[in-house]
Amino acid sequence: MVKLCRVTRAATPAIAALLAAGVQHEVLRYDHDPRADSFGDEAVAALAGEGLMPEQIFKTLVIAAGSTLAVAVVPVPSKLSLKAAAAALGLSKATMAEQSAAERATGYVLGGISPLSQRKRLPTVIDSSALTFDRVACSAGKRGLEVALAPEDLVSLTHAVTADIRALG
Repeated sequence: MVKLCRVTRAATPAIAALLAAGVQHEVLRYDHDPRADSFGDEAVAALAGEGLMPEQIFKTLVIAAGSTLAVAVVPVPSKLSLKAAAAALGLSKATMAEQSAAERATGYVLGGISPLSQRKRLPTVIDSSALTFDRVACSAGKRGLEVALAPEDLVSLTHAVTADIRALG
């Protein structure tokens, strides 16, 4: 069951950033199942009745290039091309960051990592498919909490570049 929440106070740093910037958004809350294998798939299933296609719901992945961490934001149904993400960010090569490093840098727990208002601003790339929609959803900074907003606002607030970073096939 998804509940559309109108918030006037910040439940997470991500929501605080949206409120401070005056960005139009919707907070979508659903019951997170701690046994869920895939946080993204859980969000897609929960938001199916909210007028969002799976391709409009994005997951936030933290990648590493040596000691440099960065963020890649891709549609949940897609796999990330580490090579394309690294190239878009001007990095030579990337791997998935270790969970502890991702949580420490972002200030969020795995499954609730938001691209917005992270503890440490990380270089960010958002898959260009986001720009084909009037709104997209991403984590609001807590498992079971998503935020829907205009993709241009997501790009602006995260200081992101956009590129096709989905893996082919």
